[in-house]
Parts: sequence; C-alpha cells; structure tokens
Amino acid sequence: MNKPFIVTTITTNENRISVFEEVAFDVNQRGGMYLTEQIAAKNFRIRKSNIGYETDFHLAGDATMLIILKGLLKIELQNGDYKLFSAGDYFIAKDNLPENIIFDSKIHGHKASVIGDELLEAIHIKL
Repeated sequence: MNKPFIVTTITTNENRISVFEEVAFDVNQRGGMYLTEQIAAKNFRIRKSNIGYETDFHLAGDATMLIILKGLLKIELQNGDYKLFSAGDYFIAKDNLPENIIFDSKIHGHKASVIGDELLEAIHIKL
C-alpha cells in the first residue's frame, strides 16, 4: 500500500523533444490513508471534448494534471509513440521550451485526440 504513485508525465528531454516519463510520488501513511506530500495547484477546469476531437502538435504551457473521467484520450509524440488514457487514468503534461527557442510543430510537442465512440470528460488541474 505504501508504494509510490507512478504518474505518466509528458516532459521535454535535453534535445527539447517531448517524451513520456514515469515519475514516482512517494507516499506516507496517515491513519488508514497513504498520501503524497501536498502538491501545489493553481486552479482546475472540467473539460468535455467531442468524439473525433483532435489537436495539432502543441506544448503544455503550464504543467497540468489531467484526470480522465469518461472516454478515451490518445496522446501522441512526434516520434509516433503514444499512450491511451481512459476513465480513472491520469497524467501530467509539462512539456515546454525555454523562451529563446521558437516552437516548431514538426519537431516539438505532443498532440491529443479523442478516440472511440464516447465523448471525453476530464478534469484539468494546473500545477
């Protein structure tokens, strides 16, 4: 029970390319609960996206945790790697570039698409 939470994270490697990474959040026991340390958050939004919704390649901007409530979300990287997230799954998108590097949609970022036959419902938490 006290194993760390492993959270899929979209981050930027040393070449400024978006990559998937698994980040461990340690937990501590408090009574009958196992909790991480507090993680600061700025705000949250509730999202709905229609079946077939798709973005172009983009960067996360502010780090954002997404919690999937309903539907199936595909996150794809420039190299073709992808992960599918369904109800109960969560991940953090925090890929970004330094201000002195200009975003190129053929090199940088990730894209998202709603696949399957139901709309997407999710919670976005800005970190």
